[in-house]
Amino acid sequence: MKPRKTFLLRIEPGLYAELEAWAQQELRSVNGQIEYLLKQAVHKRKLALPAPPADKPRGAGNGPR
Repeated sequence: MKPRKTFLLRIEPGLYAELEAWAQQELRSVNGQIEYLLKQAVHKRKLALPAPPADKPRGAGNGPR
């Protein structure tokens, strides 16, 4: 298992208080709550974005030579 990435997050005190209360309601740490919310947001964004076009094999539909 890869080690977890550590980084500093600066956040408004009011927003932190809201996240802390929410995390307590869901029996999570604030860190766990933030990670949970970020995972949900990334998953939702992936579903909303169009799939990237598949690469064509060389010589297939690349026009006349």
